[in-house]
Amino acid sequence: MLLSINTWWDSMVLIEKIYWAFALPFSAVFVIQLIMTLIGAGGDGDLDTSGDADFDVDTDAGIGFQFITLKNFIAFFTIFGWTGIACIDAGLGNGMTIFLSIVAGTLMMLLMATLFYLIGRLVESGTMKIDSAVGKTATVYLRIPAKKGGAGKVQVNVQGLKTLDAMTNHTEDIKSGSLVKIVSVEAGDVLMVELL
Repeated sequence: MLLSINTWWDSMVLIEKIYWAFALPFSAVFVIQLIMTLIGAGGDGDLDTSGDADFDVDTDAGIGFQFITLKNFIAFFTIFGWTGIACIDAGLGNGMTIFLSIVAGTLMMLLMATLFYLIGRLVESGTMKIDSAVGKTATVYLRIPAKKGGAGKVQVNVQGLKTLDAMTNHTEDIKSGSLVKIVSVEAGDVLMVELL
């Protein structure tokens, strides 16, 4: 078998050897990279965490369009190599082979950059929009003092079940377990509620 590989390699012209030298190793790296991306081992640095935060965090809208990256270079040289081999097998001249290989590799880089850009825009902001709580029904978690005499706590389903500060203009305290309607959001993200 080794003899047949040597015979095959020796039978090629220099440009064909160059294209095979690009196609084989970059294809192997491309397949490994694809498998690692699909199983989630791509090293993107995501961590699974849980917890509550009492402050807003301004977040980035994601990364922009990135044409020159390691993944794109691997894709370029993979397609560059295989396109060159296909052109040589089709009997095209060296100039046309090189031109088509570069165009195909560049198109692959453009496709990869576009896909990763669009995938990056699919992420959802985890910032809670407290204004979306207005009009919802909540359950009193900690007693709410009457006539804005202090803050209590309510539990409301806003992007998941949240426990938030609440006040009322009601003439009597609102006891734990009572149902209330959220009527507005006051300064400091305190909910104004009324008894149902």
